[in-house]
Amino acid sequence: MSKLRLLPMGGTSNITQNMYLYEYEDEILLVDCGIGFPGTYMPGVDILIPDITYLLKALEKGKKIVGMILTHGHDDHIAALSFVLPHLPQFPIYGSALTLGFAQERVSELAQQPKFLIVEAGHEFVLGTHFKAVSFNMTHSVPDTRHYLITTPVGKIYHGSDFKLDPKPVDGELSELQNIAAAGDQGVFCALLDCLRVEKLLPAEPETAVGAEIEKIMLETKGKFILTLMSSHIHRIQQNVDIAKKLGRKVVFVGRSVEQNVRVARDLGKLQIDEAQVVNKKHLDSLNDREVCLIIAGSQGQEGSSLVRAIFGEHPVLQIKKADSVVFSADAIPGNEVSYYQAIDELAGNGISVFYPAINPNLHQSGHASRQEQVEMVKLIKPKLLMPIGGADRHRYLFKTTVAQPLGYKENQVLLPKDGEILEFGAEGEAQVADKITLSPTTVDGLGIGDVGPLVIADRKRLGASGIVAVIIPRVKGNLKLDQIQLISRGFVFMQQADEVIEFIKQTVKDAVNQNRKLSDKDLKQIIEKRLARKLYKIIQREPLIMASIVNFKT
Repeated sequence: MSKLRLLPMGGTSNITQNMYLYEYEDEILLVDCGIGFPGTYMPGVDILIPDITYLLKALEKGKKIVGMILTHGHDDHIAALSFVLPHLPQFPIYGSALTLGFAQERVSELAQQPKFLIVEAGHEFVLGTHFKAVSFNMTHSVPDTRHYLITTPVGKIYHGSDFKLDPKPVDGELSELQNIAAAGDQGVFCALLDCLRVEKLLPAEPETAVGAEIEKIMLETKGKFILTLMSSHIHRIQQNVDIAKKLGRKVVFVGRSVEQNVRVARDLGKLQIDEAQVVNKKHLDSLNDREVCLIIAGSQGQEGSSLVRAIFGEHPVLQIKKADSVVFSADAIPGNEVSYYQAIDELAGNGISVFYPAINPNLHQSGHASRQEQVEMVKLIKPKLLMPIGGADRHRYLFKTTVAQPLGYKENQVLLPKDGEILEFGAEGEAQVADKITLSPTTVDGLGIGDVGPLVIADRKRLGASGIVAVIIPRVKGNLKLDQIQLISRGFVFMQQADEVIEFIKQTVKDAVNQNRKLSDKDLKQIIEKRLARKLYKIIQREPLIMASIVNFKT
C-alpha cells in the first residue's frame, strides 16, 4: 500500500507561515496558506510566503490538488492566498463562513477568483478519491475557528491548529469537545496540535475578562477612547461596541484591515452593531471627543499603519490629544517587539495615557491553549502519534517532554520534524522522515515579490552594522590615476576626522591595483573589494560593504 506524505511548507520551527501539504499517490490536499513575519533578521522584508517549490514539481509530475482547507481567519493562515494561488490550478477551498469571508477579501484583486465552499461544523465533505474531512468548532481569538479530522487511506489525521478551550466565549459557541472525544474513540492515527502556549501551565482567562478592563478605562477617559487590536479579533470588537453603547459613545472604525473585517463580520451576522451607533471616520470631527470609541488598525506598531500615522500626526482624520486614552489590546507578535514598543514609547513621550498588556494584563487574553488544555485535548483525541505544530522549536520540544511523555507517549510516537523534512505514514502505524528538501520562503519587499535573496539580505545586514565605503578610481586616457582615488562613506566613519583610515584604504587600493594591472576591470574590482574588506576587519574589527568603481574620463 502507498504511504501518506506530510510536508509543512512554511517550515516547522515557525510560529507563522502555516501551510501543510498532505500527499497520497496522485492527490494532494492543502491545509492553510499563511504569511510569515521576518522580524529583524531580514531587514527591509515585509512578509514571507511559504515555499511551494515541492508542490509545483509534484504538479509537473501529473499530481493534482483536490482542495485546500482553511482552519481560521488569521493572516498567518490565510493571507498568502493572493501570492500563492496565481501559480496554481483551480481547486475548491473549504472553510467556515467567516474564515472564507476574510479569505475572499485577501484575493479580491486576483483576475481569477477561487471557488470557496462553506462547510458547517460536523458536516463531512469529500476531497478527491483519497481524502474526506469533517470539522469541529473550536474557540480561539477569531470566531468560526475549526479543527479538522481528515480521513486518509492510512488512517485519520486530526489537524488541530490554533485554539483555546474558552469556557465563556463571547458568542457562546463552545469547543465541540464531545464530538472530538467521539472521534477519538473511533481511532485517530496522528494528531497535529497547537503547542504555542505550552510554557504556560494554566489556561488564560476567558475572552470576556477583557471587557471589564476595557470598560474601566473607557469610563475614566475624558477624551477619545482609542483602541487598537488584531483586526480579525471580532469577539473583542464586539465587546468594545457593547461597552461603548452602554457608556454613550459612538463607534468609529479606522484602518483598512479593521474596516474590511468589520464589514465581512457584520454581513455574515458575526458582529452585531446598531447602524445608528457607527460613525464614518470622515465625520469624526462632528463628534465631541467624549462621545468617541475609536477602533483602529496598527496594534503591532507597523510602519504606515493608521495608528502609527496618527501617533506621528500624519493621519488625515485622527489627531491624538492628551485627554485621549490609547489602549493596546494585543501582545507583540514575535519579531514585532521593536515597532510595538516604539509606538507605545512615542505615545508616552508625548504625555498620552497609553495602556497595554504588560501593565494591564486583562487588556489581552491569549487565544492559544495552555499546557493543561493541550493535555486535555490529547486525552480526548487519543492519537497513536503526536506532532506539535504552530510553535518554535522550544515549544515543540517542551510539548514532547511535558505533554506527550507524561501521557505515556514514547520517543518514536512524538514527531518533531525539522524544516524541510517530509514525513511518511504507513498503514501499520509507523512514521518516518522519508526525504528532506530546502525551504526558501518567498520574500515580499514593498511591491517586490521574490526579488530579495540571501545576498541582498546579507548586504543589508552589513550596511546596517558597518555602513558602506565606495572607492572610485579614475582612468584617464587608459591610465589608472592612483593619486586621484576618491572615497565616499556612509555609516562607516566620519571621513573628515579619519585621516589614518582614509590613507590606509587608499594605500590598500594602490597595492591591489599595482599587483593586478593585467586583470579585467571586473576582476580587479573584486580583488579590491575582498582585500579591502579583509584588511579593514583585521585592523578595526568592522566589515563595511565595499564597492569599487573604475570611472573612465576623456581628459
